[in-house]
Amino acid sequence: MTVINVLGLGIGMTAAVLIALWVQNELSYDKAQPDSANIYRITANVGISPTETWIWETSQYILGEFAAKEVPDIENVARISPNEWSDLYMHYNGSIISEKKSAYVDEQWFNMFHYDFVEGSAQSFIKNPFSLILTESAAKRYFGNREPVGQVLRIDTVNYQVQAVVKDAPANSSFQYNVLIPVAAKFRDTTAKKQALQWGNYNYITFFKLRPGTDTKKLGSTLLSIMQHNRKGDKGNVTFRMENLRDMHFESDLQHSSFLHGNRTMVNIFIVLGILLLVTACINYVNLTTARASIRSKEVSIRKIVGAGRVNLFGQFMSESFLVSAMSLVFSLALVQLSIPWFRTFTDKNFAEPLTSLTVWAIIGTTLLVSFLLNGLYPAALLSSFQPISVFRGKNLLNFKDTGIRKTLVVVQFTISVVLITGTIVIYSQLKYIQSIDPGYNRSQVFTVAIPWKVLGFDHKNREIKLNTIKQELAQQSAIKDITAANGEMVNFTNQSSGGFDWPGRPKDFNPSFAPLQVDQNFKQVMGLKIKEGRWFMTGLGDKRNVLINETAVAMLGMHKSPLGQRFVHQGDTGIIIGVLKDFHYRSLHDKIGPVIVSLGSSGTFYVKTQAGQNQAAISAAQTVWNKFIPDEPFKFDFLDDTYNNLYKSEQQSSQLITLFAIIAILVSALGLLGLSAFAAEQRVKEIGIRKVLGASVSHIVSLLSFEFLVMVGIACLIAFPIAWWAMNKWLENFAYRINIYWWIMALAGVTALVIAFVTVSFQSFKAAAANPVDSLRSE
Repeated sequence: MTVINVLGLGIGMTAAVLIALWVQNELSYDKAQPDSANIYRITANVGISPTETWIWETSQYILGEFAAKEVPDIENVARISPNEWSDLYMHYNGSIISEKKSAYVDEQWFNMFHYDFVEGSAQSFIKNPFSLILTESAAKRYFGNREPVGQVLRIDTVNYQVQAVVKDAPANSSFQYNVLIPVAAKFRDTTAKKQALQWGNYNYITFFKLRPGTDTKKLGSTLLSIMQHNRKGDKGNVTFRMENLRDMHFESDLQHSSFLHGNRTMVNIFIVLGILLLVTACINYVNLTTARASIRSKEVSIRKIVGAGRVNLFGQFMSESFLVSAMSLVFSLALVQLSIPWFRTFTDKNFAEPLTSLTVWAIIGTTLLVSFLLNGLYPAALLSSFQPISVFRGKNLLNFKDTGIRKTLVVVQFTISVVLITGTIVIYSQLKYIQSIDPGYNRSQVFTVAIPWKVLGFDHKNREIKLNTIKQELAQQSAIKDITAANGEMVNFTNQSSGGFDWPGRPKDFNPSFAPLQVDQNFKQVMGLKIKEGRWFMTGLGDKRNVLINETAVAMLGMHKSPLGQRFVHQGDTGIIIGVLKDFHYRSLHDKIGPVIVSLGSSGTFYVKTQAGQNQAAISAAQTVWNKFIPDEPFKFDFLDDTYNNLYKSEQQSSQLITLFAIIAILVSALGLLGLSAFAAEQRVKEIGIRKVLGASVSHIVSLLSFEFLVMVGIACLIAFPIAWWAMNKWLENFAYRINIYWWIMALAGVTALVIAFVTVSFQSFKAAAANPVDSLRSE
């Protein structure tokens, strides 16, 4: 029984510790920054139409300058501009280094935010605009064992010198950047500086450090007044509000974000899940300890007769509980230590080593205390309450029927297990639905290659020539079946445009946003888009200003007759609507399909369709063409299937975690049933012997011993089904396109739990039923 207790409790504690580690990380985001309570970010609410508002984490660079001068409550201003649309490419010793996490920061960044400098200083970084600050891991990756400070990396045609190295950002920081560059380097380009200082440029994330007690609502109004006073012409429909640094991580209303955000609902779910798994493990100890109460009743009675008080006995049993909890903790620590590398990789969080982190020890200590109290209080109170006279007279040992409590606890265990099994099935079914749904286009065996803007330049004519030349060269490769181009990756097309659109009958105050997809004539053929009515673009220049729209756009435009042939103004061009496309999913299934406008245009993202079975050959051919035309940039490609799957990475992680914890819950519950069934068989050994002597079969005895436990699991299923249905419906609300929770999902979860329970109980039942009745009755 002790082995079962230690195993069950140890596994449950391990799950609870890992969950607590992740939850603590999520809830502590950016709170370690000094004065985090007084650091705020400007949030811009941009009214697109009476019914549509975009929420941006970005604002004008120049707004911070004016606000710092005019608002006394602002103690400091710092800005950051992440490189999120493309990797940062750096040349070093003849090789190209690609960095996904980099950002430009202004001279006040290190005065507002704390970094641990390993080498160099912020002052040397600020003095020279062409400087770099690297994290320790990045410096190790770039230079190996060489001294990083003083090394020179070339970005485009400019040499940058490493001025400092800082420790890697903790896992609970929003600022996960491996390379920091001064904004001053950007501003050496007079054109870039002029654009950045315009009031219509919302390209910087601005933070204020405010005096304690500052009225942030009033500050938002003040910022609006500053913008309206200084901005010339159209001031736009914009308002500002302040978002505290500690609240940024759980923002869910932003149009787009450069930072990694968490899901408050998932955090709450995992808090409950961690508690339930620990409770499930503790139930085993309580059940097995109280079930064996009758065996220890004479021990307790004799100890009381010889002078032991109830307090002494209570302390003894609490000590036993602590010992089992401590043994389980040692086992749990070994499991945590073994699983933490996997957990880091799985969550993509750089958690500290469990045995060296004070936070982890605080979590472990709390887990030990909770398990100790849950394990000890009820059994200790129960066992120390025995009355010696009643025990020796053979009367009922307890003042209340403890078997009812044990049954209730088993029902609780399996209720948790069935809820988790149901959750696993629902999440798996939703992910399978995501994979099987027709997105409205063909993404199989297609990879994208994006040509950098700096390579193409801003001259429209030269850009067209470069793109056509590269496209023709790619089309000649034997491993490439077909090729087309667009202005982005349509699997997760985030471009939105509002204003500048017009059509017959448009209300003057109606300026909805469209997803503006620019393509070439070959796009429909390669991607398999479906036309509901009308036609696709013809070759030549005849359709240069014409457009196609999707079904959702037709419904939104509110035209009283067929849209075909109707005038449509877009991006300064006036053309006609030549076709209506069937709706296709250009974003994840979390989002409803919005209005799309498709036009002809020069586009820098190539879609390469490979020949069957020649994916690798097509990639190699595309890389050869890339190296020919763009030798100074690393070749990068993405298969549309991989991009599509990455949209649901968090759901896939949730599915795997829920599955893992469901297995743990079932395993722990099964261990508890194994112990209880073994004890029940032990208590009824003579009854079983008599039944066998009287002719009872093994199967009859097995069913007799198993029936009571299966009834408890059945009751747990009935309780779990409505809870699971409610919880999973709440989870599915995050998807605009989702499955229905059918009855068979609940039935499958219930049958799974019943089968596991039956196999577990029947193992002990069969062992008891197969025993020789002579041995069972010999003492009689």
